[in-house]
Amino acid sequence: MVEHTTHNRVVGGSNPPTATTLAAALAASALVDRRGMLVALSGGPDSTALLLGLIAIGVPVVAAHFDHRLRPESGAEALKVAELCAAHDVRLIAGHRSQPLASGSRQAAARIARYAFLDAARQECSLDVVALAHTADDLVETVLLNLGRGAGLAGMRGMPSRRGPYVRPLLNTWRSEIEEFLKGRAVEPVRDPSNLDLRYARVRVRLQLLPELERARPGLSRRLHAAAARAAGMQARVEEAAAALAGDGFEAGRSALREASSPVRAEVFRQLHARLAGARPGLEADHLVTLGRLVTGGRTGDAIDLPGRVRARLGYESLVMSRDQPPASAAQALATRPCSGCGSPSAAHFPSGVHLELGARRPGLRMRPWPFGRTRKLQDILVDAKVPRQLRDALPLVFADGELAWVPGIALDSRWAPGSAGAAVHAELVSSQNPLLESRHQLKESAS
Repeated sequence: MVEHTTHNRVVGGSNPPTATTLAAALAASALVDRRGMLVALSGGPDSTALLLGLIAIGVPVVAAHFDHRLRPESGAEALKVAELCAAHDVRLIAGHRSQPLASGSRQAAARIARYAFLDAARQECSLDVVALAHTADDLVETVLLNLGRGAGLAGMRGMPSRRGPYVRPLLNTWRSEIEEFLKGRAVEPVRDPSNLDLRYARVRVRLQLLPELERARPGLSRRLHAAAARAAGMQARVEEAAAALAGDGFEAGRSALREASSPVRAEVFRQLHARLAGARPGLEADHLVTLGRLVTGGRTGDAIDLPGRVRARLGYESLVMSRDQPPASAAQALATRPCSGCGSPSAAHFPSGVHLELGARRPGLRMRPWPFGRTRKLQDILVDAKVPRQLRDALPLVFADGELAWVPGIALDSRWAPGSAGAAVHAELVSSQNPLLESRHQLKESAS
């Protein structure tokens, strides 16, 4: 459900006397769109300061507030957000969660729901840019969390300043500056009690780990912030190189991936995956390692499952990511009729005394495919025919007197080669209401 508070957008104006360095930083930021911005407004200190700072420098704004309805007090907080917007004549687009959260991490599921709302709100107000209120402190906390998970260059960056329509213009602004800005305007924001809940890893980093590190190494937070900025520059170059390999589809060449550096290869994986699954859920370090092993040492047809119901499969020439499942096999039956030996490409011909059985793939199957007649494994025949690995077990097979005789559309045993079987019965696969794989059939011959 979405509700609209119909206040006019703020238009340009001069900075008020109480503007602080926060407003000056926003005024100098290349991330600020002077034509107008949608502000993700939780009502907390950071997003409130972002909204008021943009107003202070004359940027037209619309606010978007999403009530996750995870805490009893969230309804009252939504009302405070509405009051804040009304007091500053800002249009508010407000929504709340009406469906259960997806399974798994509650924080991750809430994030997915929030971004879906923000995407819809951006379309609603016809603005190109959504401003998020992550600060320098958030950046440093994210760096530590990412490093704890074994992240590489992208993790050392912390979080990007821009991703698609989303920008973070406060990544160089510290939380202390936020509080100073709000104090100077006598604004008391919403204080989310979950920000003090030590059950959450980010809160433990914020309230326990970082203070200890700062006591041991004063200024460490700012040094980590500077290192993240350097990593962001390097990551930008990696992303540019990866974009050239990933193109605009859902696959990348195997040889190009093998030759790419590890950071570029990992970024290709991220870009391909994000096109199918969105920004969240993203790939973790172990996913990237597994994908790297798949590309450098996997066999054609090998596949792995990734977050967001995405499957990565190694093809003959490329790594392909897809959310499509293999098509369900249509129920099939083996139909027979008398025939003097037609040239139908969809049929095979057998003598009337042969018992035919329709079955499926199992270990150890071999046949002598026409025209060469050399005994080969079914596995090798399917590989040479470039049948994708995930489809091989679903192929219907025809057995004659218990031995593999025909793989429809792929191979026919040379014993039943055209003109050699004393053609009497025409056999072909037809659609059936009931699947008949692994069941036995008697040939049905009509009178000629």
